[in-house]
Amino acid sequence: MKMKSLAKRLMLAASLTCLALAGFGQQEPMYSQYIFNMQTVNPGYTGSWQTLGFTALTRHQWVGIEGNPSTQTFSLQTPFRSENVGVGLNILNDRFGFEKRLGVDLDYSYRISVSRNSSLRFGIKAGFTNYSNPLGSYTLYPGTNDPNFEGEIKNKFMPNVGIGLFLSSERYYVGVSAPKLVETKLKIAGNNGKYEDAVFQDLRHFYLIGGVVFDLSRSVKFKPTVFTRVVGGAPVQYDISANFLFAEKFWLGAMYRSGDAVGVVAQWIYKNKFRVGYATDFTITDLRNYHGGTHEIMLSYEIDWSRFVSPRYF
Repeated sequence: MKMKSLAKRLMLAASLTCLALAGFGQQEPMYSQYIFNMQTVNPGYTGSWQTLGFTALTRHQWVGIEGNPSTQTFSLQTPFRSENVGVGLNILNDRFGFEKRLGVDLDYSYRISVSRNSSLRFGIKAGFTNYSNPLGSYTLYPGTNDPNFEGEIKNKFMPNVGIGLFLSSERYYVGVSAPKLVETKLKIAGNNGKYEDAVFQDLRHFYLIGGVVFDLSRSVKFKPTVFTRVVGGAPVQYDISANFLFAEKFWLGAMYRSGDAVGVVAQWIYKNKFRVGYATDFTITDLRNYHGGTHEIMLSYEIDWSRFVSPRYF
């Protein structure tokens, strides 16, 4: 029994090591409720609600594994002076093992009409990330001597800028964005105080998103969506989902993330203003035997002093 337990631990350690290495290629957090949280990756989405709105989300991945990824985000968006201009704020708190990131971004978008029912928003994102990672605190596999895990990266300040386009109408949306255009290098300070050869980078990510809403009946709507990530050093990854809206009050859907997980997403809507969402992922990798799943909770609220808030599908 001890040998079997040891073998499982070694397999888990190997899997986590591979995931950590892959994380250097794709560092941005993943979300299962991305269809209601697109401002984090596309500044062009900012202002599309046409109301003052808040979104708060917490995500806990691979629950039960020590040092599992944990992410919290807070987003705000509002029209500014005219409905053609949108401004917003994003705050990110992300942790994986000993690695910690605190990100703050300001968003700006400008809308132009494309047709009677659709518009295109041009977005700009600017902010910073404060990054810390005490590399010498990690426990390596016995006999391993890896200079990449010596010293520490402490409170590294990384400014950045990003851009995004968001084309939408009441029933569809398409967006493309690069929320971080600057690839910041992170040099590791060794125990001797000198910088080692090993270098980490905050890599440039590209996102392509899209969705459309169909009427299945007077009380049921169907919304398929796609969310694609492209980043150097990692495979292209995509999420696809099928979502159903019942009586304009309750979303229920299923999603698939390539090479990673399947999941379920649900959201309750109260008076088109207050939303409560929950999502859970079930990994399809070998890690599925070692954790209690991934769980995500989202809250959002919209304030409009001038008129009734109409239904919003994304």
